[in-house]
Amino acid sequence: MKTLRPQKSIAGHTLSNTAVKALLGAAAFGAGLALTLLAASPAKAATGNPEAAKAKVAMCIGCHGIPGYQASFPEVHKVPMIAGQSAAYLAAALTAYQKGDRKHPTMKGIAASLSEQDILDLSAYYETLGKDLPAKAGKGGAPSAAVTALLQRGNCLSCHGENLNKPIDPSYPKLAGQHGDYLYVALKAYQTQGSASMGRNNAIMAGQVKGYTHAELKQLAQYIESLGGDLKTVPQSRFK
Repeated sequence: MKTLRPQKSIAGHTLSNTAVKALLGAAAFGAGLALTLLAASPAKAATGNPEAAKAKVAMCIGCHGIPGYQASFPEVHKVPMIAGQSAAYLAAALTAYQKGDRKHPTMKGIAASLSEQDILDLSAYYETLGKDLPAKAGKGGAPSAAVTALLQRGNCLSCHGENLNKPIDPSYPKLAGQHGDYLYVALKAYQTQGSASMGRNNAIMAGQVKGYTHAELKQLAQYIESLGGDLKTVPQSRFK
């Protein structure tokens, strides 16, 4: 005589073993599909909050919020204009100071105090700062033959884009209109190797500036300063 196996009951309904197996199989398939879709979905990138940065900018505006403010290390030069710069580049620069790929005692100390979210917030803040203000006007005129040759040798426009103000990647900086003395110091930093307190570790830029004399770098920096662009210094008070 055949023995009958007990049937399962779900929500008051009696189901055969076959039906139960089918339901369990469907549930397992659904769970597996959900996990597959979750794994295939890209993680949401972290973003900065310009409003949150307003409580964090005090350490920045003492230098970058004063038009014409000069730093004295490694030589006297104006601090860079960062309002209007891309957030991706600013975040990359701050991270490089934090990791020591950019060597500058003051900037390293400031960057070391920042969390990843702080860096994103500050970068987003400065990208939008001054967007309601007029762009910096250029002095006009085509580059000289000597400057054209320097730009071509460094292949500058291939990364920094049209008029050196439209980088092909947001992690590359806008250069047009930036202070020439700062650009000169920055370019020389890529030529500096083996120093504990000076220099920038960037293989691409090190290769680009290799072979330039300091006189050529200064000539290039002065031309870039003459260009019109988005960068500006927006006056700010640390007490506001």
